[in-house]
Amino acid sequence: MKDETPARAKSAEPQPEPHLDTSGDSDEPAFSWLTPAGKGSGSAAGSSASPAAPSPADSPAAASSTAGGGSTVNGSIQPESRADRKAAEAAAEAPGEDSSPVFKEPLPTSALQVRPPEEEVERRNAQRESAANAKPVAPRVMQVLLAVFFPLVLLILAVRAVTSPLFLWVEYNRPGFPGDGYGFSTDDRMTYGSYAVDYLSNWSGPRYLGDLVHRSGDKLFKDGEVSHMADVKLVILSTFGAGVLLVLFSIVAILYLRKRSTGGVRRGLFAGSIVTLVIILGLGTLAVLGWQQFFTEFHRIFFADGSWTFSLDDTLIRLFPGQFWIDAGMVIAGLVLLVSLVTLVLTWPTRRRRGLAKDVAAPAAVEE
Repeated sequence: MKDETPARAKSAEPQPEPHLDTSGDSDEPAFSWLTPAGKGSGSAAGSSASPAAPSPADSPAAASSTAGGGSTVNGSIQPESRADRKAAEAAAEAPGEDSSPVFKEPLPTSALQVRPPEEEVERRNAQRESAANAKPVAPRVMQVLLAVFFPLVLLILAVRAVTSPLFLWVEYNRPGFPGDGYGFSTDDRMTYGSYAVDYLSNWSGPRYLGDLVHRSGDKLFKDGEVSHMADVKLVILSTFGAGVLLVLFSIVAILYLRKRSTGGVRRGLFAGSIVTLVIILGLGTLAVLGWQQFFTEFHRIFFADGSWTFSLDDTLIRLFPGQFWIDAGMVIAGLVLLVSLVTLVLTWPTRRRRGLAKDVAAPAAVEE
């Protein structure tokens, strides 16, 4: 019993304060986590105004109470971990009932929650619907070009079919074709006429016809005839060149429409066939009403006056009389008319071709 008394006396003596090392502390204010929002400056001023006031942390009880949860720095309890300090700061920044409201910057996406005026909403909906219902311009342009090119291509192909030795042979050998009153036989016509037709499609010069002679040694074609054939050759080659370009453009338009517009090729060819029929029927009517006037006006479009008129004994008139040109015009019109009619039938906008399925009636129920 005597030995325990000194020990108790010793334990009652105050323990010295532990040495605190603040070298590892952060630069954060020591009291910011404990200061309520809007009152940090006042509490800090009060604490600095009374440095000599005794602090409860100086007592051994306060030191023992902070031993488990944190450390005491300048008389305040500082949480040990950074997470604890952050939680304390969040709790301190929460506005209380008696504190002034704290300004907070709105979120970046907060403007998306603001609904525009009804007029603006209706305008945007109308624009969106108009853009959805609007059809592209390029497919429509391609359809129009295809419809315009179609009759021109048909006419050029028909002209090419007529300017061939095959058509000459059919004409010279058909019953009722007028003979030559100046001595050309059918064989002579076929030979000399083939030279003239070949000259229109080859790249030879005027000597190709100018050097031809009769059996007697005289020139077959006069200079005026050779000059006119040179003019005809220029027109024919230009027409054929334009036809090649039109065919290429038509192929490009067809390939484009097949990829970009469902039914665009059919619609373009259908419109082109209608245009072709109108042109052929119009020109055919003019030719029937006055062939001589029609033939004269046609030559005036491409040739100078006086350069395409010849006498009846000239070689060109003996090889290609008036009946030859009437037959050629009829063949050209017939070929174009036939192809355009076939195209019109094949591209007629039926319900199936337009993609509209017919309404199939459901079978009637059988009564038991």
